[in-house]
Amino acid sequence: MTAIEAAARAVRDTGGELRAGGTDVMTRATRPPVDLLGIPGLRGIAWRPDGSARIGALTTIADLLADDRLTAAYPALAATAAAIATPQIRNVATVGGNLLQRNRCWYLRTPGLTCHQTGGDTCPAREGAHLYSAVIDQGPCIAPHPSTLAAALLTYAATADVHGRSPLDIAELYGDGGDPTRDHRLEPAEILQAVLMPAPTPAERAAYRRATAREMADWPLAEAVARLTLDGDTITSAAVAVGGVARTPLLLPEVVEALLGEPATEETAAAAADLATARCDPLPQNAYKVALLRATLIDTLTACAAPPPSP
Repeated sequence: MTAIEAAARAVRDTGGELRAGGTDVMTRATRPPVDLLGIPGLRGIAWRPDGSARIGALTTIADLLADDRLTAAYPALAATAAAIATPQIRNVATVGGNLLQRNRCWYLRTPGLTCHQTGGDTCPAREGAHLYSAVIDQGPCIAPHPSTLAAALLTYAATADVHGRSPLDIAELYGDGGDPTRDHRLEPAEILQAVLMPAPTPAERAAYRRATAREMADWPLAEAVARLTLDGDTITSAAVAVGGVARTPLLLPEVVEALLGEPATEETAAAAADLATARCDPLPQNAYKVALLRATLIDTLTACAAPPPSP
């Protein structure tokens, strides 16, 4: 039996929970942790013959940022990773842990309260405290997914290499948000081994922006990541994703459609952002997030279209 198979079996036998860096699990764990640290092949960055990259699930955010080849090849991923938490957290938190972490809803994390994710049959946030909840309604639960890296990986059409099953698109990892009982679609004993990146796109422009209540070390109220390629001033390809505003990280195909073939101007960005906010159906306490989403998208797209600084 391999080490990764032993970890999966330990979860099944004990009802435990997988632990990587532990920055989230150790703050809320009620089940025995099953460590992944030290399992061969789960950490590090490898380059394949076609120029694509394999990022091990136990690679820390700091290690990802320290790889100059990776950050040059995938600037949207690098910009997004650099905004996560604090240097101390980035030195411990892992890529896989960021993708598979639990949401931050008060009702999930307060002992004695029940919701869809703790065996209940309601989302108490809908009628209760929903100041930070989703404004794009995907289903019964309105807790936004907290993975910042997922938004960037969506724009690259990256895939998740999961032990014992075929690779999943990152979008498939989260589904459509309709299942209120879980934050991702992996079973408890299924182990994410790596993220598989496609070959880089030459001369792409990328940007990431977030709106937070504090300047640093805070969860985004709304975040956006964009990748563009331009022919002169005309946008020829685009990928745009958002987080903090929906049950899952989301690609915005309608925004992409509005960008293609248009000049890379703030007016184009504003018109595209308006299409994203048309999706929103906020609750009374979180309507402010719609304006934040629009402003964050405009800022991201405008920064993405700007010429790179001279060396």
